[in-house]
Amino acid sequence: MTTLAERVRRVRGRATGHLRSLPILALVVHEACNCRCVMCDIWKANAEGRSLDPAMLDTHVEALRRLRVQRVMLTGGEPLLHRNLWALCDRLRAEGIALTLVTTGLLAERDAAEIATRIDTVVMSVDGPPVVHDAVRRVPRGFARLAAGVAALAGQPTKPRLIARSVVQRANAAVLPATVQAAEAAGFDEISFLAADLTSTAFNRADPWSASRSADVAVPAADLPALAAAIQRTARDCRDALARGFVVGGLASLDRVHAYYAAAAGLGPFPRVRCNAPWISAVLEPGGAVRPCFFLPGYEPVDGDVEAVLNAPGAIERRRALDVATSETCQRCVCSLYLPDGRDVGDSDRPGNDA
Repeated sequence: MTTLAERVRRVRGRATGHLRSLPILALVVHEACNCRCVMCDIWKANAEGRSLDPAMLDTHVEALRRLRVQRVMLTGGEPLLHRNLWALCDRLRAEGIALTLVTTGLLAERDAAEIATRIDTVVMSVDGPPVVHDAVRRVPRGFARLAAGVAALAGQPTKPRLIARSVVQRANAAVLPATVQAAEAAGFDEISFLAADLTSTAFNRADPWSASRSADVAVPAADLPALAAAIQRTARDCRDALARGFVVGGLASLDRVHAYYAAAAGLGPFPRVRCNAPWISAVLEPGGAVRPCFFLPGYEPVDGDVEAVLNAPGAIERRRALDVATSETCQRCVCSLYLPDGRDVGDSDRPGNDA
C-alpha cells in the first residue's frame, strides 16, 4: 500500500509543482522501430535512431531513488532493438523498480526468455485481426510473429502479464469484434482501445499533421455509423470477453473512441480527459530531454539529472500553470494517465487507463 508519507509527497507535488515523488518513468530506450505504421512517424527516424546509453542511465539512478520511482515503462520506437536492453533492465531491477515493456511484438519470440526473467508487464500493439493488423503495421506476417511471441512468453516459467493495445482508426474501425477475438485467441490477458493521435507533435512529428494526413487515419464523419455498428457487434459477439473485463474500460472505452472521432469531425466536444501524468510521471529520451508526457513539449534543459530538470523553476511553473481542463493538447489527448494519490503503481497504471 502507498504510505501516508508518499501520499503527502504526491499531494504537495500537485499543489506546489515541485515533485518529490515520481511513481512512473517512461524511458525511450530506442528511437528506431521495426514497423512502418500508417498512424505513426517514428519509423521515419530509423536512419539516425538513437538508443539510451547505459552510462547515461547511471547518471540518473540517484535521482530515481530520490523521486521514488516505482515503475519504468520501456518504450520507443522498439525497445527490443536496443543492444544493451537487458543491462538496462538489470540496473533498474537492482533498484527495486518494476518494468513494463511496450513493444511491437515482432521480436518477442526471439527474446522471450530474457523478457520473462525481467519484465512483469508486456504491452503489444494489436491493430486488428491478422490481415488488417499487417496492413496497418505494413509488416508481412506481422500478426503471426506477434502471436508467436505471445505463445513463447506464455510458455516461460514466469509469464508476464500480456496486454494488447489497439489504435482504432479508419483502417480497422469496422473490425472491432474481430480485433477482440484475435487478441483472445493469441493469448493476451486483456486489450485496451484508444483513438489515433491526430493533432500533437508526438511520435516523431516535427509539426502536427496536415488536414490531408489526418484524414488518412481518422475515422471520418461518413464512417461514424459504421464505427457505432462495430461497437454494437462487439457488445453482441464479445459478450463473454466484456463480462470478464478482457476489454479494458468495457464498451465505454469504445464509445469514447467514437466520441473522439465525432469531435475531430466537428460534430461535438472532445471527451473529458482525466489526467495527472505531468505530476506523477515523466518521459526521458535518449539525448537526455525530459517531457511531462509524450504529447506536451519537453522541459527546458538544465545541467544535472532528471530530478534537476523536473524541479527547475521553469518546469515547476509550467506544471503550476497547466490546467488539463483547458489545455487544447490535453483535451485532444487520446492516451491519458491518472493515478490517484493514494494508489500503488500496478499493472493497470499505464497510458489509456482513463477510458
